[in-house]
Amino acid sequence: MSFNEDLDSVLYIKPITERAKMFSGNILQLFSTSMATTSCERVDSAECRDDSAAFILKMIAIGAILISGVVGVAIPLVGKERRFLRTDSNLFFAAKAFAAGVILATGFVHMLPGATSALTDTCLPSSPWSDFPFAGFIAMMAALATLVADFVGTQFYERKQEEEERRVSDGIVNDDSVLDSESEIGIVSVGSLGSTNNGGKVFGEEEGGGMHIVGMHAHAAHHSHNHSLGKDTCEGHALEHAHGHSHGFGDGDVEEGSVRHVVVSQILELGIVSHSVIIGLSLGVSHSPCTIRPLIAALSFHQFFEGFALGGCISQAQLKKLSTIMMACFFAITTPAGIGIGTGVASLYNPNSPRALVVEGILDSISAGILVYMALVDLIAADFLSKRMRCNARLQVVSYLALFLGAGSMSSLAIWA
Repeated sequence: MSFNEDLDSVLYIKPITERAKMFSGNILQLFSTSMATTSCERVDSAECRDDSAAFILKMIAIGAILISGVVGVAIPLVGKERRFLRTDSNLFFAAKAFAAGVILATGFVHMLPGATSALTDTCLPSSPWSDFPFAGFIAMMAALATLVADFVGTQFYERKQEEEERRVSDGIVNDDSVLDSESEIGIVSVGSLGSTNNGGKVFGEEEGGGMHIVGMHAHAAHHSHNHSLGKDTCEGHALEHAHGHSHGFGDGDVEEGSVRHVVVSQILELGIVSHSVIIGLSLGVSHSPCTIRPLIAALSFHQFFEGFALGGCISQAQLKKLSTIMMACFFAITTPAGIGIGTGVASLYNPNSPRALVVEGILDSISAGILVYMALVDLIAADFLSKRMRCNARLQVVSYLALFLGAGSMSSLAIWA
């Protein structure tokens, strides 16, 4: 017996090597099966397949969804010059609550169940796809990753502005260079807008009364006195507006609100765009008018209110005009572009293949996690835990009704889409 054979018998190297090869072979086989492009047969309604009628409906869908997205995202951007549509008006506050409900229902009722269905499809190998809840796990990790991105992005922009303010106070740079630096991240300087105070808002409170959940600083760090909570706070807030009282911490808080909304608007757009591509492709590759017809109304409704929520965040971020237009246009054209791409590759793309199911399930899971986080933390919690909400009972009732109505309306669309 050779030395190598003796060593194998002592260390059990050969059995371990064989098991490793078998395990790696099984992994490769499962991966190749999951990434196959062969079609899984579906018992679709063949009598409803009509390529010419489906093509016409797809063109109608592109126009309807594009118009809905443009109108939805444009209302907060254009309406901020109008009194009843300004971002600090009660009407905008309630409409934003409705849109937040729509986004929350999109994540929970539309994206997450669709991801679960795709990743547990019988077309995929039962191991590992049926042995572990991948959809929920991926959505959870996406939500946590969004939290990290939210926090890091906010800290980055805040630190950048603090450095610029410190340089200005030291007399190192002039006003023109400050504006140039701020323009790099697309934020319009509040000082350049002529704002001289924060209107008596608590530090970290947004223009519309919302609180900064991430990157929120202690109020006491900027004031030598404390504010009491409850009724006195509301009355004090009203008196401050009546007498023009200013706490004297200047433009920094408003600028911080702008920084906060820059991060929120970018992450929200990322979540919306990622699932809009999948929605557009799914509609574009369909050959069934019976499937496309109800989707037109559902997706138009969905696109309008998602655009409204995104437009509100962009408006509150005080971005430069070019950045605002680019973000709004990118949102508006994503779903129609997805439909157009899906229509073009309908003869090549197989939506029932294992590869398509895995990709669709993973992207839907990621979108669900992002949208649920953004809806709960940056849209609902930021507004509903604000002092403005606490101090206005009528606004509380209207906003909660709008929130539940938005979530219920979007959820009911799952019956048809």
